Amino acid sequence: MSSKILFDFDSSFNTTIIGTDEAGRGPGAGGVFASAVYFDKITEGLIADLTILNDSKKLTAKKRDLIFDVIKNNTINEIICIEVEEIEKINILNASLKAMKLACTSVLEKVNTENTLTLIDGNKLIKDYIYPQKFIVKGDSKSASIAGASILAKVSRDRYMEKLHEEYPMYNWKKNAGYLTAEHLKAIDEFGTCKYHRQSFLRKHFEKQLTLQL
Repeated sequence: MSSKILFDFDSSFNTTIIGTDEAGRGPGAGGVFASAVYFDKITEGLIADLTILNDSKKLTAKKRDLIFDVIKNNTINEIICIEVEEIEKINILNASLKAMKLACTSVLEKVNTENTLTLIDGNKLIKDYIYPQKFIVKGDSKSASIAGASILAKVSRDRYMEKLHEEYPMYNWKKNAGYLTAEHLKAIDEFGTCKYHRQSFLRKHFEKQLTLQL
């Protein structure tokens, strides 16, 4: 899919578009990230530079890294992380929406116009958000702004998990990004959990292990 189609989708709303997406709702370790993106100067050169722009999950890590700086340097953007402690307090959905709200509000404070529409990937609106908003199902493969936010959030979280891997290499987070793969669960059984694990995500695993032991 051409990136021009994604940019045309945003321009069809005839207003200033801020796109937002999250990364890291599913893993059993690490924080959840959200980014907000506003393409303030769209040129033919930028569209050409972002020809591979798409949903971050449809791109290889190499391709995501390739366009991360292009997006970062050609947008008004914000990247927010909600850490594990808060995820456990307010649950992962609320943490994701809070990260989006903080990221979008930060971008909107820098955008010099009152006519805006925030496009949110998924099927949920941001709670207690005072700006016009619309959710877009599979928006990261339809909207340039959401796709850009998807890339910033995903790459930022992957880099964050690589840093946590240096502290706890036994879980191999640089490979599994905190997702509860068979390898990750085996390491948890062997070494226990650490401060970066979402304990609520592991309850079923521990209950299953307990059942097997009885």
